[in-house]
Amino acid sequence: MSAPDHVRHHPYGVLGGWVKGSVCRRTGRGRAAAQRGPQEIIRQAVRAEQAGFDFVEMSDHFHPWLDVQGHSSFTWSVLGAIAAKTSSLGLATGVTCPTVRYHPAIIAQAAATMALISDGRFTLGVGAGERLNEHVVGQGFPSVRGRHERLREALEIIRLLWQGGYQSYEGRHLQLEDARVFDLPETPPVIAVAASGRSSATMAAELGDGLFATEPKSSIVEHYRAAGGAGPRYAEVPLAWAGDEEQAVRAAWETSRWAITGWKVMSELPNPVNFDAATSWVEDHHIRRQFAVGPDPQVHVAAVKAFVDAGYDHIVLQNAGPDPDGFLDFFAGDLAGRLRSLG
Repeated sequence: MSAPDHVRHHPYGVLGGWVKGSVCRRTGRGRAAAQRGPQEIIRQAVRAEQAGFDFVEMSDHFHPWLDVQGHSSFTWSVLGAIAAKTSSLGLATGVTCPTVRYHPAIIAQAAATMALISDGRFTLGVGAGERLNEHVVGQGFPSVRGRHERLREALEIIRLLWQGGYQSYEGRHLQLEDARVFDLPETPPVIAVAASGRSSATMAAELGDGLFATEPKSSIVEHYRAAGGAGPRYAEVPLAWAGDEEQAVRAAWETSRWAITGWKVMSELPNPVNFDAATSWVEDHHIRRQFAVGPDPQVHVAAVKAFVDAGYDHIVLQNAGPDPDGFLDFFAGDLAGRLRSLG
């Protein structure tokens, strides 16, 4: 495996074009929160529900990946507004790091509130985070092993608080003192844990209710199932839709070339300017290799099928194309039926 086995953090942002499907059981849309302001993300989420998406997913970042993206709104406020403006659309963080920038007690409270105001439509996606977002509070950024240890403790704290009553916890890295979440849903939110290999997939099975991944690797699903995991399996499919293939490639290069760098880079660089410098070498052919691009629905179906064949049943379409409304129309008219037939 080219990247270390550590929990991965979702690269994009809210909404966009994700479809939850049938083995492709559900299709969801992911739109880069870093590429749109909060009002636009909310508008697109409403349109995504109308277009037939089952859920939308939003990354939980403090910074964008590149300055040219120009936005990075507060995920929890935006998801609350989307919940209020939609009626059936699922909502998910993809993903939140509950260990450095946030204390897990805050995430336990936030997720419980989201579950209540969305009438049970919320999924808490969690991961080990990136330096890009977590260093901002001045506490440094742990090693891969330290991130795993902290994430395990955070999940234990969240579960503890969702039991109700006053709770305390003394971990190696994280503590909780006499805390209680007063507003709890009758059924706790699903927790989906981001994974890239055996240890993180095992954690997802042991402490989560579902799995998050960004690569079409059947081995991740196999490790998850071997450890007893039986919940939803989310996968993020990178694509760029436009009426012209070259336009799609150019849009993905301008806003999303950071995704080419690999996880050892993506988890460690501190600011957008560093990602700009680290991706100066990226060319169009790298984009074509990483993203499904252009107007041909079969190109995008083939990209999704690789994830479905690997065992994922909640497919997130990460559209890096330049025209989000055009992509929604494309999904509703040309893509949704083809993706759902994969099941």
